[in-house]
Amino acid sequence: MSDLPDPADPAPAADHSPAEEATAPARKRPKPGERRVQILQALASMLEQPGADRITTAALAAKLSVSEAALYRHFASKAQMFEGLIEFIESSIFTLINQISEREPDAHQQARRITHVLLQFGEKNPGMTRVMVGDALVFENERLIARMNQFFDRVESQLRQCLRGAAEAQGSATPTVDANGQASALTAFIMGRLQRYARSGFKRMPTEQLDVALMLLA
Repeated sequence: MSDLPDPADPAPAADHSPAEEATAPARKRPKPGERRVQILQALASMLEQPGADRITTAALAAKLSVSEAALYRHFASKAQMFEGLIEFIESSIFTLINQISEREPDAHQQARRITHVLLQFGEKNPGMTRVMVGDALVFENERLIARMNQFFDRVESQLRQCLRGAAEAQGSATPTVDANGQASALTAFIMGRLQRYARSGFKRMPTEQLDVALMLLA
């Protein structure tokens, strides 16, 4: 989760005299929202471990050196923590897609760049990839999987819109049908590459030989 700061490592305990304790500066409290960010950062980091089992709140609290109660002061449930990661994914990806739509006039290039953005995001954020493909959500609340499904539905809709314009520009007699088929194939390709990345223990890069694959798909 590269855009969020790493949690600060707790300092080791040390013995102090009463005089030293009296003059020692008070431990700084996290700024509003900072602890919430640290929790999400720690969760994403734990998801980056290949073959990681289901993450418990006890393990997450131990990683942050806090109590489980401290976690629940910021999130009502573990599902809400995963929703925080999903919100980060949605915000990051769709901000980039909107920028592509505004800046790239060529419809085919829009579709290619959207595909690049999704796969590059997954490659740089392995923990997020496990959320995107659902591996990290298998034993969690069903609404999380439904939300990720909706995410890819939105991606496919964006691709369909790009490719319909490209088909019309090329004089296709069935631009909607063509666009629907291409958008479906590209979305399945994106999901498959991300799934392979996660299942390979993050060894098979989702962007490998991407230009060659896109020449065939788009």
